[in-house]
This record gives sequence, C-alpha cells and structure tokens, in this order.
Amino acid sequence: MEFKLDLLVYKSLHGLTPIYLSDDCRFVSEFGRRRLQSSDVWSLALRRVSVRASQLAGPKLWNILLASLRQSDITIRELKTLLKTHLFA
Repeated sequence: MEFKLDLLVYKSLHGLTPIYLSDDCRFVSEFGRRRLQSSDVWSLALRRVSVRASQLAGPKLWNILLASLRQSDITIRELKTLLKTHLFA
C-alpha cells in the first residue's frame, strides 16, 4: 500500500495525475515555509482541514521517505527500484 501511495504522490508532483489528486500535494515552499533539508529534496505540506484520509496519507508518507528518494531529479524508474529496495528490504 505504501509503495503505491508513494508512486501516486510522485506522479502528482510531476503532473501525471488528475488535478483533483495533484491539489492534495503542495510543497512546503508554497506555504511560505522553508524546506527542511536540501533544496533538491521535496517536502510536502499537510492540510489542516481534510475531507479524505488520503489527503493526509500521501504527503505524510512522502515526507517520511529517505531524502535520497525525494530528490527532484529522480526518474519514476529509479524511484520504483529504490522504493522497492527501501520498503521490502
């Protein structure tokens, strides 16, 4: 489940999902907060008010991934490989 949700967040960040899913994933920098680590690492902000649990689950799981998995220049193929190694090791 976590694997699929992380892939969905990745696709949302790259504009590969419908808008209603992409709207749930907002960068921390869009809310005037600074990024916590390197500028190449994507951190997502969580909404305070949420109608669906999935609006919180995706960004929350994404933010707890290793920074090396959240790099902005990583391809989906690389993410799948690294994610499988990380989650199923």
